Amino acid sequence: QAQLVESGGGLVQPGGSLRLSCATSGFTLDYYAIGWFRQAPGREREGVSYISNSGSKTYYADSVKGRFAISRDNARNTVWLQLNSLKPEDTAVYYCAGAFSSPSTWYVGYEYDFWGQGTQVTVSS
Repeated sequence: QAQLVESGGGLVQPGGSLRLSCATSGFTLDYYAIGWFRQAPGREREGVSYISNSGSKTYYADSVKGRFAISRDNARNTVWLQLNSLKPEDTAVYYCAGAFSSPSTWYVGYEYDFWGQGTQVTVSS
């Protein structure tokens, strides 16, 4: 049974940093692209970042470009999302999701096969 478990969220001041982890099990991560999404209260889910199965391709939402960095280690079955220069508008529940077939549109949620339960990120002074 495929599982994705996010961790690393928390409360941080504006300008701070967090490193989110997505630990995977029950499937071969080498074959899966991973996307990070977030959802704030009252807002639609938003694609944040994407990394291809080999790590050779990465994409970012314009709102996080230059501040967030995605990486993966297939041998450790883990994908990370480094969040830097955090802003209050980054406050949301962050989810990782796996896609066996490379999504034609990486930021569209329905193209992913399974999801984690999410980790809360709160940016506030």
